Amino acid sequence: MTKTLIAALLLSACASFAVQAQDADNSNSANNGGWTGSGEFGYASATGNTRSQNVNAKLGLNQENEQWKNNFFLDVLRTKVQEKVVTPGGTTISEFQTTANRYDGGASVGYKLDPRSYIVGAARYDHDDFGANLWQGVVSLGYGYIALKDARNELSFEIGPGYKEYRPAALPVLVNGSTISQTQPVEHEMVARGLVNYKFRLTDNTSFEDTFLTEAGSKNTYIQNDAGLAVSMTKKLALKVGFQVRHNSTVLPGIKKTDTLTTTNLVYNF
Repeated sequence: MTKTLIAALLLSACASFAVQAQDADNSNSANNGGWTGSGEFGYASATGNTRSQNVNAKLGLNQENEQWKNNFFLDVLRTKVQEKVVTPGGTTISEFQTTANRYDGGASVGYKLDPRSYIVGAARYDHDDFGANLWQGVVSLGYGYIALKDARNELSFEIGPGYKEYRPAALPVLVNGSTISQTQPVEHEMVARGLVNYKFRLTDNTSFEDTFLTEAGSKNTYIQNDAGLAVSMTKKLALKVGFQVRHNSTVLPGIKKTDTLTTTNLVYNF
């Protein structure tokens, strides 16, 4: 499996979603086939003694009706910080350095066997210039179950086998007095994928959501947890505070196992 295969799987899932949405719209435009979506955007800029720029954006599409339970997401994070750099001529200058550059996307297609259980196929691709792994891609097939769903709560589980490929981050190596980045070989393994998603509506305009993902393999276990609290200002707009934790059980020397990200975003629901 290669990055091209992951991209093809994601594009195929998106195409499937589009066809289902069009069919649902043609047959029943009132409920749009169960499709909902949201876009998030956050920006922070500092000037003065320190200068920095931070941008993060998210796009999510979900569908749930009597037959399908589908999901698509795309996340982007980029941060630049102004630092003092010494040129080869000995002059000290200030210039922006990229300190975070990450994007990841994924899709899952679930076919319902009954109102609560479904078969789900999922694909995910992640690229991170400053993470434990430069990139990682996973495809899986499993079983999902909606354990709880009422006016205020929704709890679902997914579990199944998958296949993962990833390239660990490059390591700095001293060669003839110069430091170069040594590219690491691509790793691959079978994994067990598990997903837990919980949604809770605290009030009419306040909601909490937590998504826990694990991809456990013999070489590395990846864990990601996304928690968010959203407060609606109108039917379409909301403010959301999010906290993300990403953890790899096995990393190369000098690389931290856990990364965290705290965001405050403006959300548009559609």
